[in-house]
Amino acid sequence: RWLFDQAMCTLYAFCGVLFGLCSLASLTVLSTVCCLKVCYPAYGKCWDGFSRSHAAVLLLGVWAYALAFATAPLARWGSYGPEPYGTACCIAWEASSREATLYILALFIFCYLLPCLLILASYALILRTVRLSRRAVRQ
Repeated sequence: RWLFDQAMCTLYAFCGVLFGLCSLASLTVLSTVCCLKVCYPAYGKCWDGFSRSHAAVLLLGVWAYALAFATAPLARWGSYGPEPYGTACCIAWEASSREATLYILALFIFCYLLPCLLILASYALILRTVRLSRRAVRQ
């Protein structure tokens, strides 16, 4: 069972959601940047190379994105609570209201489905570019 009070449960769940979303968003940004650099090298000239300021902006964007979704249950859009077995806390997946259902749906689409599709598309484009460049070198 969960050994601490509701405030600790909320903090534990918030941290888990925040760092999990941050991780997936970081991987999404990384794969997208790699795709742009490998598949569209002319696009990199618009940036004048990838600098620390670009990395800082992307990291701030990742953290803002993750914070927006992680703080939503604190603002009563969705909620945090004990997991079904009661040993840890996370998002209350059993939606009890329309708002909670919409939060879970938004979380699924914008924090799981969209990042996964972007990662898959990025690596598919990278593989395609590598194959095409191999063929060009052979000829």
